[in-house]
Amino acid sequence: MVHLFRTSLGVMALAAAAFGAGGGADAANGPFLAHQALYDLSLVKSRSNSISSARGRILYNFGGSSCEGYTSEFRQVSELDSGEGKVTLSDLRSNSWEDAAGKSYRFKIETRMNEADAGRVDGSAERDGDHINVKLKLPAPKSFTLDGNVVFPTEQIQRIIAAAKDGKSLLELSVYDGSDDGQKVYNTLTVIGQPIADDRAASSPDPSTSDEHMKSLKRWPVTVSYFDRDVQQKEGEQTPVYAMAFELYENGVSRQLVLDYNDFVISGAMGKFDVKDSKPCN
Repeated sequence: MVHLFRTSLGVMALAAAAFGAGGGADAANGPFLAHQALYDLSLVKSRSNSISSARGRILYNFGGSSCEGYTSEFRQVSELDSGEGKVTLSDLRSNSWEDAAGKSYRFKIETRMNEADAGRVDGSAERDGDHINVKLKLPAPKSFTLDGNVVFPTEQIQRIIAAAKDGKSLLELSVYDGSDDGQKVYNTLTVIGQPIADDRAASSPDPSTSDEHMKSLKRWPVTVSYFDRDVQQKEGEQTPVYAMAFELYENGVSRQLVLDYNDFVISGAMGKFDVKDSKPCN
């Protein structure tokens, strides 16, 4: 999930990039699943002792089909306590639509920190030959082009699942999701682990592992690291802006989230999971 502003706090919202994806093609066992998922957030560790506690929730709705495109609605409310009574509340809302072929992408993102005015991004992107045309309405009208090798969030997850099915362990992609001010592209490195057998009991069961729609599906442990493409790499390895680890089902559902923001790590446990009705393609 993605997903979704990139301050040391707000970057938590980028989960939408992963959660906001359902895949751009039918999976081997049927289409990507229309569903609603609720994740409960909690602090795993604070490496710099900058955060003493964290809590929050992510509510994610995914729907659509390969003929009408995919929609995602995402909301993340997070509360970070840095100690001494300093609490920061963030609220992110994101709505997006992406066509199944990864050619068109529309997005609206609203972020709010404490009582400050909300920041808004509203725009669209269209693939045209070897480039992508982006038009922003907010935060200010602007048009620009991106390299044609950039992918949108839904296609990102589609490609991860395809790579996993092919037995690949590494995948590099440049991703545009409209976050920040709508002008940022991130380089990503995805590490894919061995598939988890569908008959293997989960160490931490949740509503997805007990759902009848999910029991026969493969899933893979996945870690996606996001790098700022505009930052020149110095000597040594570039540090990711953040990384997300999760178990990814072949129908696009994610569970066992771990969001690593360098200074601190947040986990997202699935607290609720509902399969939604979806119209089949004609």
